[in-house]
Amino acid sequence: MTHPSDAEFAAILANVTKHIQLTPEEQLFWRGLLRSRKVERGECLLQVGDISRYQYFVVSGCLRTYLVDEDGKEHILQFAPEDWWTGNMASLLKGLPSQLIIEALENTVVLAIDKPGQDQLFERVPKFERFFRILITNAFVAQQRRTLSSLSKTAEERYAEFRKLYPSLDGRVAQKHIASYLGMTPEFLSTVRKRVLSKS
Repeated sequence: MTHPSDAEFAAILANVTKHIQLTPEEQLFWRGLLRSRKVERGECLLQVGDISRYQYFVVSGCLRTYLVDEDGKEHILQFAPEDWWTGNMASLLKGLPSQLIIEALENTVVLAIDKPGQDQLFERVPKFERFFRILITNAFVAQQRRTLSSLSKTAEERYAEFRKLYPSLDGRVAQKHIASYLGMTPEFLSTVRKRVLSKS
């Protein structure tokens, strides 16, 4: 891992300043805690059984977080394209072995902050506690909305919601991955996609 470039830091700064404002001194301290990493397509940032050490911000590319059930079937929980944060919070905060895998779907650049660095950041720049609380709250609300959607909405409505949440990904990631995220077969997704796009 290396220190972030000016362009990489500008990307993460733009994301954070949607919620909090930082002084030049705070920016400098925070930048010193961040590390840049290039992840090749197909490479994993986290494997089952690993203890997560980092939280990641995606500068470019796309990651997926998924689990594999006992029958060997993959279930995608989240995509993280550019300008998204991702990680395994339970593993990071509690030191628990991960049940999830985080894999690059494209050549990807991430900025990473580890748990000790995050703790230093909260102590030195307390407004970051508010920022990460907003991230966690938004993630919880999104997960709850997704659960309710899977229980109560039609396949067409779920696919339309996916396109709204991830406008850059339809046609960019493999249809099998979108199908896994939506809990349907690729063949059925193809039918649903044609129906939705014919109406738009």
